[in-house]
Amino acid sequence: MNYTELYNTIQSYTENQFPAVYLASGSTVSATTQINTFITQAEQRIYNSVQFPSLRKNVTGVTSTGNKYLSCPGDFLSTFSLAVITADGQEFLLNKDVNFIRQAYPKATDTATPKYYALFGPTTSNDASPVITNELSFILGPTPDAVYEVELHYYYYPQSIIQGVATAASITTTGSSLTNGTYYNVPLTGGTGNSAAATIVVSGNIVTSVTIVNGGAYYVVGDVLTTSVSYVGGTGTLFTITVTAIDNATGRTWLGDNFDSVLLYGSLVEAYIFMKGEQDIIAGYDAKYKEALALAKRLGDGLERSDAYRSGQYREAPLPQNNGVR
Repeated sequence: MNYTELYNTIQSYTENQFPAVYLASGSTVSATTQINTFITQAEQRIYNSVQFPSLRKNVTGVTSTGNKYLSCPGDFLSTFSLAVITADGQEFLLNKDVNFIRQAYPKATDTATPKYYALFGPTTSNDASPVITNELSFILGPTPDAVYEVELHYYYYPQSIIQGVATAASITTTGSSLTNGTYYNVPLTGGTGNSAAATIVVSGNIVTSVTIVNGGAYYVVGDVLTTSVSYVGGTGTLFTITVTAIDNATGRTWLGDNFDSVLLYGSLVEAYIFMKGEQDIIAGYDAKYKEALALAKRLGDGLERSDAYRSGQYREAPLPQNNGVR
């Protein structure tokens, strides 16, 4: 099931075209935005319920001498393993609590080959000049005494099945005489798609930055987008941006191709909650979702973690014999 099929099926099952919701700010939340939210919420529930080995990555990086922090990848979900590569081979680090590492290696001079790690907060620089980022990081113990190569195996959030404008777009014309300021969640119009929105920065009375915050759907590379000046201060002439990249241009994902039922029913649960649907309907779709999720867990947490050599072939217990007993 690709994105278009999923989108249309959600509308068909709910018998709802999801009319636009008007916000106090004057902007609207379109049907596409609503359905994309249902799909995103379902994907998050699924990926946090089942750890599919098929959806695992490994990356390599390096530590810095005297720096106990190691950045996580941007799509990080959970750790499978973390290893330091030395001349003797890989040494897998043990997962500990942050407090353990702080207590065991409290001094800046506590340096050696790391043995332990913990998932830390967003501080990813050294203690002398901390820099705060939005990403998680690992804290290592002891603090690395040299530059080491590390290998991280981790579960990640795969690309969403949703198609939309990528986060970067090219400013084609900057407009003029616009009102300076930063404008959030500005709806974009034009092109072949719908429901894209962006954060617009106007400086020097022209547009200097456009950051896509909602990719919408059904756009293609080359689409030219703009908005009403009423959303960016109300004065001046319009600007335009050109779509340079599309997220998930094919509209297909591993989950949509292999377990579309769990994605569909998860989205329908979110949709009916939004619609304030009848409790028996919500319960029915939730039961179908849990049934599909159980099958997905059988694959992700069971079949993909075993083989015939280690686990033996599946054997079904024989039915009990009556032997004339009533």
